[in-house]
This record gives sequence, structure tokens and C-alpha cells, in this order.
Amino acid sequence: MNERRRFDHNSINFRIWAYFTLFAVVIVILIWVLQAWFLNNRYESMKQVETSAIAGKIRMAFQAENGSAQELRETIRNESKNNDLNIFIRDENGFPVMDMNGNLIDDTYYYRGRFEGEIQNLMDELAGSELGSVTRIVGSRGEQRTLEFATHMTRDDMTLLMFIFAPLYPVKSTISILRVQLIYITIIALMLAFMIAAYISYRISRPIENITKAAAEMAKGDYSVKFHGGNYTEIKNLAATLSLAESEMQKTGEYQRDLISNVSHDLRTPLTMIKSYAEMIRDISGNDPVKRETHLNVIIDEADRLNVLVNDMLNLSRMQSKRMVIFAAPFDLLEATENVLSSYNILSEQEGYDIEFTSSKGPLPVNADEAKIKQVINNLMTNAVKYCGEDKKIIVSLKKSGRKVRFSVTDHGMGIAPDEVPHIWDKYYKSSTHHVRETEGTGLGLSIVKEILNLHRAEFDVKTAVGKGSTFWFELPLVKMPRNTGRPQVQPNAAPQDPQVSQSPQDPAKL
Repeated sequence: MNERRRFDHNSINFRIWAYFTLFAVVIVILIWVLQAWFLNNRYESMKQVETSAIAGKIRMAFQAENGSAQELRETIRNESKNNDLNIFIRDENGFPVMDMNGNLIDDTYYYRGRFEGEIQNLMDELAGSELGSVTRIVGSRGEQRTLEFATHMTRDDMTLLMFIFAPLYPVKSTISILRVQLIYITIIALMLAFMIAAYISYRISRPIENITKAAAEMAKGDYSVKFHGGNYTEIKNLAATLSLAESEMQKTGEYQRDLISNVSHDLRTPLTMIKSYAEMIRDISGNDPVKRETHLNVIIDEADRLNVLVNDMLNLSRMQSKRMVIFAAPFDLLEATENVLSSYNILSEQEGYDIEFTSSKGPLPVNADEAKIKQVINNLMTNAVKYCGEDKKIIVSLKKSGRKVRFSVTDHGMGIAPDEVPHIWDKYYKSSTHHVRETEGTGLGLSIVKEILNLHRAEFDVKTAVGKGSTFWFELPLVKMPRNTGRPQVQPNAAPQDPQVSQSPQDPAKL
């Protein structure tokens, strides 16, 4: 395994090292080629361009309106010294030019005698030139040659001649010196490239390898592993994402264990009851019509309880897999709410629950799946009954809010801890901090509420505070009521329609 990883040409480690090294090699090759090519082929032409530019600078100093002979002399002196040039200024007859104090304009820095003959030849060529300047190179290749340049300078009625002599040094010796320097530069550059590439590839690949190992351990079920991202933002983000996934997977595992425990309890109790009462009918009450009827009703109730549990799990699975759709049609939400609440009157009569219902004046028409909205109301009411607190008071509200109608259920229980609020809509989740007594259920009720309301694209949420209770609410858009039929009229885009065919609506399931 280590051997295969060492020679893995697709690894980040190898690729970074290879690309960085290739980049360094290409740069070194370019330096070698361009240095030799420029020195061999561009040296003389570049020197000509440079000499012409210096000549233009001196001409501008001569033609300046406020310029003096001293300033011109300083310009010639500086350019001669800085660029290794011989610069001479002559009049049209070839005589040296002096300033008012009798000082030569050009006789400042360089010996002039050796160039007298060349100056005369350039004057003859300049006299016959139509370009106004002469440029030539004197000497044979392989030896030191000289670039000679001549041009006119004119100001007012005065015309002067400028001659520049620039030595062209042998290129071969310069290339030899540069070659030695480039050898050292190449060695140093490649060594630095290898070291930097190895360091960078290690710093990038090592955290990824650690993350991969940790992910493999997490895949085996070890949720105690930690993901460390190193020093790079992208890898840190990857590690943070995997850590979040690990946390969520751990919670999902806990939820599933809770589900198994809850479902096992919920299945075992009715099955035990069904078996017990069936045996009682067989052994005791088979011939007693009254007892037999009572025992059969218990069996039927427990079977219905099992059916509700199975339907809850089946419906939630279908909703989350997008295989269940809604049958949207206009109906009066006020009437539907009153129908659901009527089934809870027995709690007020027998167990002392105080259910208070307030509503805006009806009707409150909406366009939605009536059976599923009733299931939402029923689940929220069942949830409130379980966690309503010692006062057993539940406040149900149905009121207009702009162009929408809001349904809300408020209890006075112990509320929900802030860190648990984001998870109460998760399947299998049962909050732990706000139970006032042990409750039954699989933790699917609020998940079903969430999925149904998402199918309707409805807004919903919970307001809660520990020790003060909770308020669950959802909103649906109102639709217009036609004048002649008394039934709601659907507004455009009032509620989502899905062309898919769904199963027949199920009875509202309880938590």
C-alpha cells in the first residue's frame, strides 16, 4: 500500500512537485535562451537605439530656450560618463565649439585625438545623407568594434554637428561570463524548486491524508474521530464540513436508536394487549356478549393504534422521497379547524384540559390539501396536549395576517432549549428538556408537519422559551370567495399544484 502510494502519479504530492519543478525548469531554460539570443542578435541594434535616444536628449538640451552652454556641457558630460561614450560637438566647418568663456563644450571627459579622422569621414557622409543622420559600425566581428553616429543640431540660425562613438565589446566573452553565472543560477533555482515543491505538497497532502483516514474510521462507525484541516482555508472548510457531517450522522444514529426503542415499545404494548384480550375472549368472555364486546373493542383500538403508527412511518417516507403529492382544493380553514378541535372535547370533559379557541370572522378560505392540513393541525394539537404543562391550558388561534391566515397552538409547558429548537423538526427526534412527564410517540409528528407544510410551500416556525411554553404556527395564503356559489375561488399562485397522481388521502395520524 505504501509502495503504490509512493509511485502514484495522480497524487497531489507528486503533481505539485512535478508542476513546480517543471515551472522552474522552463524559467531557467528561458533565461538561458533569451540571454544568449539577445546578446548575439540584439546587442548591436539595442546599442543603436540607445545611442539615438542619447543624441535626442542632447539635442533637446541644445534647443531649449532657456538652456545655456554650461547646461549642455553638463548633459554631454553625464551621458558620456554614464554610458561609456565619446561625444563631440563641432560647427559646420568641423571646428570644436566653445562657450563664451572659451571652454570646449565637449572636451570634458574623454581624449579626442584618436577620433579626428573618423569625425572627418562622418562629416563627409553626413553632408551627402538625406536622412539628417549617419549610423555605422566599424571593425570586424570577434574583435571590439565601434558604433559611430553623426547628426545635425539646429537652433535659431545656428547649426552644429554632433558625433557619438560607442564601443561595442566582444559578445563571446560576455556570454562566457553569463554562462557560468547561469549554471549557478540553474543549480540554485532547481534546488529551491525541489525543496519548496516538496514542502508545499507535504503541507497540502498531509492534512488531506489525515482527513481521508479519519473519514474511513467514521465510515466504520467511529464517530469520535477528529478532522483537522491544516493551514489552508479550503482544507479547513473540508474538515469543518466533514466534522458537521460526523455530528449529524452521530445524531441520526441516536435518533434511529431512539426510533427502534420507541417503535418497539409502541408495537409491543398494543400487540401484548391484542394477544391478552384475544386469549381472554377465548378463555373467559367468549360466551358473555358484554365482556366479549368490550374486549373486542380494545383489540380494535389497539389495531387502529398500530395502523396509525405504520401509516405515520409510511407517509413520512413517501413525503421525504418526493413520492407523495398534495391534492389542492379550496376549503374553509376555519371550518376544518373546528372539526379537528371537536375531537378534543373529550379531553376537556374527562381529563380537565382547557382548550381555548379564538378566530377571525369566517370564512377563511385557502387553497390546499384539506386532509393533510387537518393532519398538521391534529399533530400540533397532540403535541400541545403532551407538553402543555400542569395547567393543561392550550390556546388555539386562527387569524388573518395580511393576505394570509395564521394558525397557531400555544402551550404553557416548560418550553424547548435553544440548542434543541433546530432539531425538533427532525424525524425520530424527541426533545428532552421540556417533558413534564413521560410521553409516548415515535418522534415523527413534527417531521410530518414539516413535510406537509413544505409540500404546500407554507411558512411555519416555533416560538419558545424555557419555562414559558411554546407556540407552533403556520401560514397559508387566503383565496377569494365567489359571490354566487359561496365556495372559495382560487387565486393565481395561491397554493402549489402538483400534476402527479398520489395515493388516496389517509386519515390524520396522531403523534
